[in-house]
Amino acid sequence: MRLTVPSAGARVLVHTPGPRIAETVHGLLDQGATVALRVDSSSAGGVVADLASRRLVTFDPDADFDAYDLVLRDPWGQPGAATDEHDSPAGARATAGRVVLVGGGPGDPGLLTLAGMSALQAADVVVCDRLAPLGLLDTLDPGVEVIHVGKIPRGEFTPQERINAILVEQARAGRTVVRLKGGDSFVFGRGGEEWNACIEAGIPVSVIPGVTSSIAGPALAGIPVTHRELAQGFVVVSGHVGPQDTRGSVDWGAVARTGLTIVVLMGVANLEPLARALVANGVDPRTPAACVADAGLATQRVVRATVADLAAAVADADLRPPAVTVIGHAVAALAAPRP
Repeated sequence: MRLTVPSAGARVLVHTPGPRIAETVHGLLDQGATVALRVDSSSAGGVVADLASRRLVTFDPDADFDAYDLVLRDPWGQPGAATDEHDSPAGARATAGRVVLVGGGPGDPGLLTLAGMSALQAADVVVCDRLAPLGLLDTLDPGVEVIHVGKIPRGEFTPQERINAILVEQARAGRTVVRLKGGDSFVFGRGGEEWNACIEAGIPVSVIPGVTSSIAGPALAGIPVTHRELAQGFVVVSGHVGPQDTRGSVDWGAVARTGLTIVVLMGVANLEPLARALVANGVDPRTPAACVADAGLATQRVVRATVADLAAAVADADLRPPAVTVIGHAVAALAAPRP
């Protein structure tokens, strides 16, 4: 089901959001629209609150319809829309199914690979994360079942074990299952766990690599992760727990001493302790650094500072996840575009 806006920059109001509102919003944003929801912010929760926190939508509970170019009811909220993971999609086959792990890239639909798009078009079922290019889903056949298993920070959460079980259950029912997620499945995407779950269950599984945000995010902000004479390599680490957290296994001292560009994923909440650890282990506090949020989307924002000042600059700018942090002299390697 493809929604078409009258023109780029159109103001669209969506009322009565359905359980798959994220697909509707992403489909509209991909066409250059700005989207408001006829929802009161005080009652918004789950996926709707997540969309607002990422500045993908605004709330307008007392909307004047005449102020918008397009007003629509969320089509995925209509009776009959497949929303339950146990629904049987049209065309489900009785033969053995399979699972395809597809990396969707950093969010821009244009950065999904051709192989990834072909896999989507051949799918009976799509199991997707919140950071995948969800706007592409409304271009698929209406009979394709979509199962959202996103993990909203401090919000709705589908355990990884349940995601593994869904993949196996759907494939055992004879369906071609695409597991679509942001970035690359094997870069902090738990794709390896999903691969192993399929192998252990005897389910055929394959992988289509995705454009990882660890490289794409900086590049889209004009930041190379390597640059001759400045950085001969880069290291990618997870920042979802801080240096003093017992759950962490990153040796931040070793990372600091590499002399390479440091790329941190999922690290916005821990920027201050991470920076302190790096500086304490030898990184010059004046080292250029940047944080890139919503890379490749219309809402992309970039904050630049020294590594010592980056956490404060990000807080002052109210920059929020998803974001990629880059630390190293390559951050300042490229000249600014001419006006």
